[in-house]
Amino acid sequence: MNTTLVLEFLRNIAANNDRTWFQNHRDEYIAARTEFENYVEKAIARIARFDNSIAHITVKDTVYRFYRDTRFSPDKSPYKRHLGAYIAAHGKKAFHGGYYVHVEPGNCMLACGCYYLPTNILTACRNEIMANTAEWLQCVENKKFQSLFRKGDDCGFGLEKLKTCPAGFPKDFEHLDYLRMKDYCCWRNVDDHFFDHEDALDRMADVFKTAKPMLDFVNAVIDDYE
Repeated sequence: MNTTLVLEFLRNIAANNDRTWFQNHRDEYIAARTEFENYVEKAIARIARFDNSIAHITVKDTVYRFYRDTRFSPDKSPYKRHLGAYIAAHGKKAFHGGYYVHVEPGNCMLACGCYYLPTNILTACRNEIMANTAEWLQCVENKKFQSLFRKGDDCGFGLEKLKTCPAGFPKDFEHLDYLRMKDYCCWRNVDDHFFDHEDALDRMADVFKTAKPMLDFVNAVIDDYE
């Protein structure tokens, strides 16, 4: 991906986030989006080598629209400041988790998992973790997962957590932090020119393959509800 071209457009739209500027620079948007979509197409093919469940997905199924929904936001700027694609077997709007690629100046990221799960599915995931704790720990406490998603300021596991133990669960559970999680999403920031490298697809695949056991564990629960 020519991230220099993509990032330049995103910096410009961040500084000139209005419809008149966008219409006058629409060709730059199309060029940037084309670069991003070409990378996503290759990413789908690369991920499909180790996760055949997404082999049928097309670029159109994954890339988010660039126009913001401003109806319920105090920020009325019409355009996003990033490009994002969610490569998931059941589509962007399903609870079934997948792989996310995010390009934004100073905040490029790879993420994997599920977020904004409803309470009943979260409860089922928590019960599954308690029932199969050893299997869960193998997914999220192995050395590779820890090094990619648990050590450093540029990564994380879980976007939101409850302050206390969720209702109905034992407060003395040894691995309570995993029950307090409100999502099962791991993420890692990458440098702005990560996607320029010749081995970018392989490096991306390595991150996602490390997260896949966790993803499979949670998706096995979620799929009972979809």
